[in-house]
Amino acid sequence: MIKILLRIWRIFPNWFQMLVSRVVRPRFRMAVAALVFDEHGRILLFKHTYRKLAWGIPAGGLEFKEQPKDAIVREFFEETGMTIEPLNLLLADSSRHFHHVSLVYLCEVIAGEFKESHEISEIQYFDVDNLPPMLFDEKDLICAVHKDLF
Repeated sequence: MIKILLRIWRIFPNWFQMLVSRVVRPRFRMAVAALVFDEHGRILLFKHTYRKLAWGIPAGGLEFKEQPKDAIVREFFEETGMTIEPLNLLLADSSRHFHHVSLVYLCEVIAGEFKESHEISEIQYFDVDNLPPMLFDEKDLICAVHKDLF
């Protein structure tokens, strides 16, 4: 049922999705995100089932009383069946477009194999110079972090 609702949600224009999100969600949210690079400097991206621009970084919201590191490990596992280890906090970023702050962690995959979920249909490593169509904020973040790390 959730898969069907997410596919229907994807049909709506971005302006409508943003409007509904702002009305339904709390006024301010805290999010976490994981940047996972392989040994060749490629970034791991998720193909989201509910987005117009499907490819993006692994991310999600914090639950009440949840620690940020625990949240990104939980989100990653729920969406992929894989376990990650947050290595360090890269930055705290206040979104220019939404009412939330994201804590971005550099992470590595430590266990598991990808299992499709109702939110994520595919994962893939991409060369930073050849990223798929995705949200500009995420693309800018990836390029900036990659430049600093490699």
